[in-house]
Amino acid sequence: MVMAFPNKEQLEDSLRGLVKEFGLVIEDIKITKAGAKSAIRIAVDTADPRAERPDLDQLEELSREVSKHLDDAEAAGEMSFGAGYTLELTTPGVDFPLLEQRHWVRNIGRLVRLADGVERIAQVDGDDVVLITPDKKQPSVRRVRFADVAGAVVEVEFSQAPAAEVDLVGLAIDAYGLPRAEDQQDSPAED
Repeated sequence: MVMAFPNKEQLEDSLRGLVKEFGLVIEDIKITKAGAKSAIRIAVDTADPRAERPDLDQLEELSREVSKHLDDAEAAGEMSFGAGYTLELTTPGVDFPLLEQRHWVRNIGRLVRLADGVERIAQVDGDDVVLITPDKKQPSVRRVRFADVAGAVVEVEFSQAPAAEVDLVGLAIDAYGLPRAEDQQDSPAED
């Protein structure tokens, strides 16, 4: 029995092992179904947030392997892509939301747009992130849970960060003198 055009989850399940062989993870899959103009866009990144992002040669090699894998799956009747499709492999762009800890680690030192404004990522610790509220003379820091700032997006900077902020980026976590975010939420408010 031939399956219908695969959904995002089916593609991710089918490709996860292959992508992992390249030392990468699938960040997102977007499927656009439009007959002969259908497209599959797969965003991949390194599993290690401190490693360099995949280069064009890696993406080209992975693209060939993914294409072969999908062609083989279609020939075996496991998936059906209909009249054809375009396959695009890419890395997440700057507009990709920071959803997992490794996204935050990769962007330490960068500005991010949050629901309540723009702040700089200073450090990451467990389920917490230390953020710097920009101020040229006296920036402040706060520690929050990832869950409280999920979906933040990196802000593109065209100028150098102020020295007062740069000095706060990447310090040992205890150097900030901040309690863990969960401890801040659990303590009763002082009058």
